[in-house]
Amino acid sequence: MSVEIIFRIAAVGILAAVVCTILKQSGKEEIATIVSLSAVIICLLMVLTMVNDLFSTVRSLFNLY
Repeated sequence: MSVEIIFRIAAVGILAAVVCTILKQSGKEEIATIVSLSAVIICLLMVLTMVNDLFSTVRSLFNLY
């Protein structure tokens, strides 16, 4: 695992927080909720690819497939 993925997740979080704050101040709470939900989904997809790589490494290590 590299530190790069942590910085990417942090960047997505910071960007989502700024956009949500701007949208909430302008009175668009529904869109702010959608933005925060989409940021969570993006981060989950990043983590999901890392978990997939982990399982592939474990499979190749133990010659399971």
